[in-house]
Amino acid sequence: RYESNRDADGLATMLASESASRLSFLCDVGLSYLSLSRGGHTLSEGEAQRVRICAQLGSNLSGVCYVLDEPTIGLHPRDNRRLLNALSRLKDRGNTVLVVEHDEECIRSADFLVDLGPGGGRAGGKVIYAGQPQGITGAKGSLTASSLLDDSRYRITSRRRNPRHFLRLSGANARNLKGIDVKIPLSALTGVTGVSGSGKSTLVMDVLYRNLAPVISRDRGSEKKGFHCLEDLEGYEGLSRVLVVDHCPIGRTPRSTPATYVGLMDHIRNLFAGLPASRSKGWGAGRFSFNIKEGRCRACKGQGRLKVEMKFLPEVYIPCEVCSGNRYNEDTLSVHYKGRNIAQVLDMTMEEAREFFKAVPPLARALEVLCRLGLGYLTLGQASPSLSGGEAQRIKLAAEFIKAGRGKTLYILDEPSTGLHMADVARLMELIQALVDRGDTVLIIEHNLEVIKQVDWVIDLGPDGGDAGGRLLFQGPIDGLLERETYTAQALRDFLKPEAYGPCT
Repeated sequence: RYESNRDADGLATMLASESASRLSFLCDVGLSYLSLSRGGHTLSEGEAQRVRICAQLGSNLSGVCYVLDEPTIGLHPRDNRRLLNALSRLKDRGNTVLVVEHDEECIRSADFLVDLGPGGGRAGGKVIYAGQPQGITGAKGSLTASSLLDDSRYRITSRRRNPRHFLRLSGANARNLKGIDVKIPLSALTGVTGVSGSGKSTLVMDVLYRNLAPVISRDRGSEKKGFHCLEDLEGYEGLSRVLVVDHCPIGRTPRSTPATYVGLMDHIRNLFAGLPASRSKGWGAGRFSFNIKEGRCRACKGQGRLKVEMKFLPEVYIPCEVCSGNRYNEDTLSVHYKGRNIAQVLDMTMEEAREFFKAVPPLARALEVLCRLGLGYLTLGQASPSLSGGEAQRIKLAAEFIKAGRGKTLYILDEPSTGLHMADVARLMELIQALVDRGDTVLIIEHNLEVIKQVDWVIDLGPDGGDAGGRLLFQGPIDGLLERETYTAQALRDFLKPEAYGPCT
């Protein structure tokens, strides 16, 4: 019995030590706010990826090649260094760590850097630079190099606005929020900041959107039942619509394309239907639709490819043998505009189409917006399921900007800079600022300091994540945040040049 108890004590000590070690890894990568009972399906992509990194840290393996795709997603700048330290520990054990990343701190911390480009899509695929990170600034044709050398990235812009009207939330108390009172300026750009788990998404999605959407849609029944985790909501009379622009796919079938989502296909179909060859056959715009059986390929039903079931293996898609992936039948493809049929037009990139349709104002304007957002490398007919979350979000923003003004709209964006190169972040912010300039309100949940430095108003939550968060640390113009001692303020001061500080214009 004595030996049995001693063995049990030794086993318990070993298990406790191993558990403490793995919990330490989780805290080191900024996940201390998660509870042990938290369901895996409730984790964000960035949280799940960091949990997997911790599992590898605890395995003590060596000689492994780890490939990570943007591990800094969803991370506050305070936690970036923690993550990089964890990756360094994997490397120090004799492993190889390959990271696909846009984050500047991660780029500068690498031992070896490979820069691809010079553009995206067909304009990319070349090695622009390979070597030590400090040497990239001399690489010709590198957008990464030009972004790192751009001093304007490290200064506060002078485009800030002085808001006069506010949307007011009183007593927000969902999850870890501590009954906070928040003001969101209308016709302005607001950033919601704070470390991971501080309550940003809870405030914006679970409290603001859940209460505001029914009120604006004139669902007065919701007002009779009272607000959800909120004492009062005021100042929404100046808004006519609230829209969440997220990373969800814009379509789930190959027949859904970027051109369809932003309304380009309507103009393209009408253009082909108005050609003499179409009018002589009595064809309307529907003849050039993927969804009308008369014009599309009967074998693939306008999808351009066929799904093949592989029983115990994942399903695969192969090009349609009848139309060779063109989606339309031969009669429809016989109609040409400026020497190209409908399938060849849809195979053009946004950049090529902008030049091709420059004489067609509705198409030229829409394509200009898409190219300004850095989406010029996408083809008009690219299947929506093949788009990344960041691409889908930018296409949604482009669709909103292309539309004529629909009144005072509140746009809610959750980390719109996710997956974007530094040069693309600048393009994105130009479009967001244009939305605000036309009278709309934009609310952004963000960790990217390049985005935060351009907002008119900051709502900073914290001080930490989980139960240690949910408090309002600051709200107001960014100049005021720089005078505070919060994690976001400290990171922003470290990012900006000393001469960046100036009065709000």
